[in-house]
Amino acid sequence: MTEFQLVSSFAPAGSQPEAIRELVRGLNEDKQYQTLLGVTGSGKTFTMANVIAAAQKPTLVLAHNKTLAAQLYAEFCDFFPKNRVEYFVSYYDYYQPESYIPAKDQYIEKDSAINPKIEMLRLSATASLSTRRDVIVVASVSCIYGLGNPENFRNMGFELAVGQKISRNEIVGRLIDILFQRNDLELMPGRFRVKGDTIDIIPGYFNDIIRIEMFGDEIERISEVDKNTGAKKEALKYFYVYPARHFVTPESAREAAIQSIEAELAEVLPSLGLIEAHRLEQRTRYDIEMIRETGSTKGIENYSRHFDGRKAGEKPYCLLDYFPDDFLLIIDESHQMIPQLHGMYNGDRSRKKALIDYGFRLPSAYDNRPLKFPEFEQYMGQVIFVSATPGEYELNKSKTAVEQIIRPTGLVDPLVEVRPIDGQTDDVIREVQATIARGDRVLITTLTKRLAEELSEFLADRKIKTRYLHSEIETLERTEIIRQLRLGKFDVLVGINLLREGLDIPEVGFIGILDADKEGFLRDTKSLIQIIGRAARNVNASVVLYADTMTDSMKKAITETKRRRDLQVAYNTKHTIVPRTIRKPVKEKEVDIKDTKHIPKPEIPNVVIDLEKQMRDAAESLDFERAIALRDQIKKLNERLNGK
Repeated sequence: MTEFQLVSSFAPAGSQPEAIRELVRGLNEDKQYQTLLGVTGSGKTFTMANVIAAAQKPTLVLAHNKTLAAQLYAEFCDFFPKNRVEYFVSYYDYYQPESYIPAKDQYIEKDSAINPKIEMLRLSATASLSTRRDVIVVASVSCIYGLGNPENFRNMGFELAVGQKISRNEIVGRLIDILFQRNDLELMPGRFRVKGDTIDIIPGYFNDIIRIEMFGDEIERISEVDKNTGAKKEALKYFYVYPARHFVTPESAREAAIQSIEAELAEVLPSLGLIEAHRLEQRTRYDIEMIRETGSTKGIENYSRHFDGRKAGEKPYCLLDYFPDDFLLIIDESHQMIPQLHGMYNGDRSRKKALIDYGFRLPSAYDNRPLKFPEFEQYMGQVIFVSATPGEYELNKSKTAVEQIIRPTGLVDPLVEVRPIDGQTDDVIREVQATIARGDRVLITTLTKRLAEELSEFLADRKIKTRYLHSEIETLERTEIIRQLRLGKFDVLVGINLLREGLDIPEVGFIGILDADKEGFLRDTKSLIQIIGRAARNVNASVVLYADTMTDSMKKAITETKRRRDLQVAYNTKHTIVPRTIRKPVKEKEVDIKDTKHIPKPEIPNVVIDLEKQMRDAAESLDFERAIALRDQIKKLNERLNGK
């Protein structure tokens, strides 16, 4: 059995050694709940990594947004290069849920754009959990939403081995049964092609081609082949093929599911009005025919209860069911994650009620849902809550919290100053200019998207390189924007609530919190402490709260920040530690930014010049796909500049 092997060039320091010892002791004593109260920049992720290495258990790490999940995923990949670190978040770049508005008699069909790379990563997570124990999955709240039956996912896969007696047609038939699509022209994840006695497969969870070469009815060779160059990378003795999608069922269960759907339809129709009954019967009959002929249909997840053999109201299968019973659960930024887990079920049910009442869906669609919070709690074996500001739920469950206040770098919490709202924009500009002059970056938080956009434009007009982190920007592009900020491609990042938990940007030397006295979830005590914490990775950093009144939230946030700062200064004095700014390498570029909304208009001409150079370089390198993508970006930017 492969064990977790933590790889790091540094050892635990500051409060980390004691925190690691206490948490590991708690796990060994079978404590169900523990809380790690770790301040920003204290190395909570490194502490988590050490605890995982000591526990030697499959681990699920929950993050409350995709940006934080991506950052944690990258960090755990660095700490555990010899083990499986997986990423499981919603695979929608765009998602318009199916809904019905009775007041307008308006039906809105489900519309979505699935990101194939994230879909591949989701499949990779479940495939890894099905074959080994040294697995860390970093996931968002998507992990509590309905997923295919794990038994079907495991059992409907099949192994191919060199020397195995099996016909080419049988392999093709098995691939189709587990929802692979044949396409001899364009090969991509979830597809296969056949040329003579050679079958090329790209599993949904794999980057390269698996080539099966036959000699008659025997497998002669299995190879991993680079999908771009066609070069052979490795000879394999065997390869296990998992289904191309999560919602997969054996043919026998499919027929039973169809009968169950028909029985529910017959039961429901008499209770509906004439129009609703006709609508429901038409849709359901069509779906049944598609399932019978192709094994799937659009919106098949709404029939998941029938395929899984579950009773009405019974919880759905989800990612948590793919883990063994003894897995370790780490809930990062738990003060945000716990409320998020609480809220998912009610929102989903209220949307589906109109669909079911007016004949667009069978009542069983209710059971394609996220877990209720009490159902989620049933999966809580050993849990570690992690937060700089844990909530009442975590503290009540854990009884005590392991504090991690002292940073390994000796950095202390920043000085916090309150300044009046009147003239805040001019004051921000002065602070921005001073911060940029010493080579640091700036974060500015606003309360509304409109204000953030206007402030971005205002700063750009004054020749300050600024970007805005839109909530609509694709998941994989957000980390690239942050990477560009760290590299100094621009100096100021303006946002709303995306600039709080988990963003690790040691180059930040100033944070301006506008309208800090406007009480609400963006300006409560926990939110303010989290925002202030973004400045705790740079020795020169400072924070200014712009406010006309001193709210209770501001008082508590400033008091707690001062308490932590006093402890840190005392520790540094006792151990003669000189604080130093965190030095963290910036990763190589992983994704091209396709969205241009975050670029203020005054900066578009300079960005276009840079993109045109990149386009010419790509064309000269014969990388025409990238050149075309860059050309399309330039076109969009010019359209924005010209007001189209």
